[in-house]
Amino acid sequence: MKHLPVSTANATAATVAVVYIVCAVSVLLFPDIAMIVARSWFHGIDISTLTLSTQTNISSLVLGFITATGGSWLLGYLFASFYNMFAKK
Repeated sequence: MKHLPVSTANATAATVAVVYIVCAVSVLLFPDIAMIVARSWFHGIDISTLTLSTQTNISSLVLGFITATGGSWLLGYLFASFYNMFAKK
C-alpha cells in the first residue's frame, strides 16, 4: 500500500487542526480541568507552578493554530515519503 504524501499531509494537518481547536476552546472555558488533564498526561508531575496565562489572546491562539497545523502537515508529508521509501524494500 502506498501513501500519497500530500493526501497524508492534508489528513494529518486537518486532524491536528480539529484537536487544536477543541483543546484551545477547552482551555479557555475550563482552565482548571485543563490543568488536571495536563497533569495526568505528565504522569502526575506537579505542574501547579505553571499557570494558564491570563493574557491568552486571539493572536497567540492563531499563531499556535498555524504552527501546529503547518508542522503537522510537514510531519504527515515526511511520514508518507518515508513510508513509501521503506515499503519498496
